[in-house]
Amino acid sequence: MIPASFSYHRPATVADAVKLLSTLGDEARPLAGGHSLVPMMKLRLATPTHLIDLHGVAGLKGIRRDGNKVVIGAMTTQHELLGSDEIKKSLPILHEAALLVADPQVRYRGTVGGNVANGDPGNDMPALMMTLGATYRLEGTSGAREVAAGEFYQGAYFTALEPGELLTSVSIPVPPAGHGYAYEKLKRKVGDYATAAAAVVLTIVGGKVATCSIGLTNLHETPLLAADAAKAVVGTSLDAASLKKAATAAEAIMSPAADARGPVEYRKHVGGIMVTRALQRAASRAK
Repeated sequence: MIPASFSYHRPATVADAVKLLSTLGDEARPLAGGHSLVPMMKLRLATPTHLIDLHGVAGLKGIRRDGNKVVIGAMTTQHELLGSDEIKKSLPILHEAALLVADPQVRYRGTVGGNVANGDPGNDMPALMMTLGATYRLEGTSGAREVAAGEFYQGAYFTALEPGELLTSVSIPVPPAGHGYAYEKLKRKVGDYATAAAAVVLTIVGGKVATCSIGLTNLHETPLLAADAAKAVVGTSLDAASLKKAATAAEAIMSPAADARGPVEYRKHVGGIMVTRALQRAASRAK
């Protein structure tokens, strides 16, 4: 189908984009990569009167190191994540996960900001950002504010973004040197959303897990931080009993939808397997 008619805007600055969003209100939608919005417009499931294209806003692009954090502009693409030496060095789990986001064509246009901002439970980056302790910068007409990724997601497609606000960047603390990491994703085919996926970042001291964080993708209406599962392995050598305890704790908070990817019990079961695999692979990388 063909989208309904709309007015097209291409602001040059964040301030201009925010002003347009505030002035035009509910009739306006920001356009980043467009992989969610444009198909909905073609099906007339979304009919914005105004489309605000963010590709001309230079201030929304780029990856930079800021002290012990890496700051990623919202309009940075998944392809640019893959090409960044800073990401490979400081946040290798993002490099690993970006390779599993859809396919190369999508990664050339799909943005980090779009992936984390629209609240789609199937997107890969939100759970990763929660696992890494990331913070989102939200800018509106009343100024800027910082919101932790773990507090941003409130329901399927429902986030902490207020009307007229724009997610402009993601700030991620750099994990300690020698940390272990892994993103395990089960999917039906290349380009698909996860049937279940798990992100793990951990450190090991003296042969035992010292710190651990576990995130879950597409296993609830929001991304999940599996705090009890992470606690279950801290202080252990990741023996079989500890791994089983962690998987069970993770499964306890999962509430996936039954869909073409499988029934609820199957998706929870493979979710536990993804947690186990991610813990084992992360541990093998820790130094």
